[in-house]
This record gives sequence, C-alpha cells and structure tokens, in this order.
Amino acid sequence: MVAMGGSVAEREPSTAAGGTDLLTVGVEEEFLLVDPHTGAAVPAVDLVMEQVPPELRGQVEREFQTSQIEIGSPPGLELSSLRHSLGMLRAELADAAERAGVRLLAIGTGPVDGPVPPVVDKPRFDRMVERFQLLVPGPGNNGMHVHVGIPDPEAGVQVLNRVRPWLPILHAVTANSPFARGADTGYASWRSVEWERWPSVAPTPYLDSHEHYERLIRQLIASGVMLDEGMLYWYARLSAKYPTVELRIGDVCPSVDDAVLVAALVRALVATALAAVAEGRPAIRTDHHLLVAAHWRAAHDGLEGDGVDLTDGELRPAWELLDRLVDRVRPELARHGDLDQVTELLGGLRRHGSGAARQRAVFARTGQLVDVVADVARQTRG
Repeated sequence: MVAMGGSVAEREPSTAAGGTDLLTVGVEEEFLLVDPHTGAAVPAVDLVMEQVPPELRGQVEREFQTSQIEIGSPPGLELSSLRHSLGMLRAELADAAERAGVRLLAIGTGPVDGPVPPVVDKPRFDRMVERFQLLVPGPGNNGMHVHVGIPDPEAGVQVLNRVRPWLPILHAVTANSPFARGADTGYASWRSVEWERWPSVAPTPYLDSHEHYERLIRQLIASGVMLDEGMLYWYARLSAKYPTVELRIGDVCPSVDDAVLVAALVRALVATALAAVAEGRPAIRTDHHLLVAAHWRAAHDGLEGDGVDLTDGELRPAWELLDRLVDRVRPELARHGDLDQVTELLGGLRRHGSGAARQRAVFARTGQLVDVVADVARQTRG
C-alpha cells in the first residue's frame, strides 16, 4: 500500500546540490512477494528482510501488508546514478526473495487470487485497521513515488498547482495492474481503483498558499479521514520532512527503464512548473471533477487507450497527451541532460507498451497468469 509507512527516500534531503539550480530526484518503489509456483501473494516480508544484505537494509523497508516490501534510492542529480541504484536494489532484493523461497514482483497489485496477507504489526497500522476496517485492499497495493527537490514550501505549493493537469497522463504511463483475483479487471490500473477506497486519496486540490495546505491537513485530521499527515494520500504532496515535492500517482513500474523514464519526466515537469512560478505565469485552475474523470480514464484505459484532454474536456489518444507533455517539458529535459535518454526510453515504451499491455500480451499468448507472474518477475530483476 502506497506510503503507509515512512518514506525510504526521504532519509536524506533531496534539494539541489553543489550550488546548481538543477533539481535532485529520488524514487521509492513497492513490490509484491508471491509464491513462485502459484503466483499468489504470501506474507513473507520478515523472511525476505532477514536475507537482505546488511549494507542495504537502510534502503529497504517493510510496507503496510506482510506481502509487500519497499526500496528507496538516494536523491541525486544524474539519471545514471538513479538507474544504478534502482537496478542494484531490485537485483539484490530479488535474490533475497529467492533465498527466502518467494518471488519479487514490480506490479500494482496481485493478479492471482488467494488469501489476503495480514497487515504488518505496527501500532500505527493497527490504528488504521481499527478505524478504517475493510478498506484494507487485497494482496497489496504497490506504487511508485518520485521526490523532486524544491527551494521552499511556498514554491512547492505553487508547483503542486501547476502539475495537477499533467498527472493523469503520468497515471496512464505507469498503469501496471490489469489482473486481480484471477481475472482481467477491465482496467489498466486496478491498484488505482482499490486505492481510491481510502477517504484521503484524491487529486491534489488547488491551493492558495502553504498556509492553506497546512490548514487543510489539520482539518482533514480533525475530520477523522486521516490519522496523521502521513495519510495525506493526494496524488502530489509536499514531503513532511524534506524540501521535496512527491508525486505518487503511479503503479510501481515493471522495469528499471520504465521507472527512470517516469522519474525524468516528473523532474522535468517540476522544473517547468518552478520556471513558470519564477516568471509569474498563473496556474490553470482545472475543474476538480474533470480531473477526477481524467484519472479514472487513465486507470481504465492506461496508455493504450484514450485520455481526457484537460484543456477542453475532450478525449484524445493517450499517446498524443504524452507527446504533448514531453514537448512541454523538453527544455528542462535538455537542461538536466536527460533528453537523449528520455527519447530512447520513450521509443522502447512505444515498442513494448505499458506494463498493463505487456501483462495482457503474455496472457493472450498463454492463457496462464503464472506466465504473467514469471514475465513480471523477469522485468523486475532487469
């Protein structure tokens, strides 16, 4: 479940480093632990944690359910460093899972039906279950969170206002959970549908100021829909610890390539928003209900279908909206040295399709979800 626990990537500040105005980026990824023979989720996190090399345990954590485990990359300026960190952590964690007799999957939710694994034994999680009862989803919801450094909270709030219209297309790009309970759900991101059951999950509202942001948090806690600030499950938010904006809309990506692509696009989007703030260009006040519709469409269709164009409310091919996002952030991709790599990764995404499309392609060939699980495991390890 996305960010139920503490943030691994937030253990170090993620602000720009070395006297440059380039922005740092860090990524958190959540994974599912499954039986290697059946593909069903298993409550094996303690067994896997025992197998994690001691030098990596500071970057690996338990998550909400005992079928989940999380990694966090250090924040940095170079995509090459991010790629190295994620690749190394995934490989080491996959090895640890195998030594524990299970398999590691970078997947939004479990595709194979089975018993719901219990929640990790922590007082905070116990309070959440006590208050929210059956909102706990099935085998485990696994997301990706991207942290990008910002100069101060007030600028961060203005960034949140400006990235809102672009989050549905990133939602579509990361769709990676079409199967659940042994069947195709009809959605590209079923994790999104299950996740929406929590009352504090929502698109980020338009915010007047940082004070407005903090006031809303206090009011939401007082209302009972959140126990604490950690349960602010908006699709983008400010870090409670460090000067970062955290975008948290996506399913965990199947491969390191996918994760690096999304991280680069998110950083460029935040940098583009900061430039707009500096130039005094106003944010577009996208209607909340249309934004909700756009996210629903992204969860349903993913990248292979249509998305809602938030400039006019009309449907457009999702790839057309993604191309529009890339055009918008291209100057910042170039300034951060990411343009060539993003261009190459986008080419791979066009060839292979989204994570959801890849899963469905395997199932169409073999008709077996265990083959889907095996293919996701292969991509996870990289």
